[in-house]
Amino acid sequence: MGRATDKKEAKDSIAAEQRFESVMEAHLKDKGVTQSRMFGSTGLKINGKVFAMLYKGRLVLKLPKERVETLVESGQGNYFDPGHGRVSKGWVSVKPEAKANWLGLAKEAKDFVASGL
Repeated sequence: MGRATDKKEAKDSIAAEQRFESVMEAHLKDKGVTQSRMFGSTGLKINGKVFAMLYKGRLVLKLPKERVETLVESGQGNYFDPGHGRVSKGWVSVKPEAKANWLGLAKEAKDFVASGL
């Protein structure tokens, strides 16, 4: 592996952070959306509840279970595991290389969490 892999990981991490910055800028304009920390990462909340965060270079979103399953089955993401070995079926971790629209997915997550379902 070595240096080339380390450089690629660093570049991917920076790209993910830049993508998430765009997501944050767009959503922080919305009423009720605030910025916060969760699992040591920057996240977005609506009405005090987290709906999106950047965790280890991946976009993590709170979505309906069926939508999470669809994203996982399509290969766009994985069930989110915050590190304790137990995945959360209501959260998806979107791969940085996925062609998924991070801004659109974050809006879906915000709308879902805001709905209180």
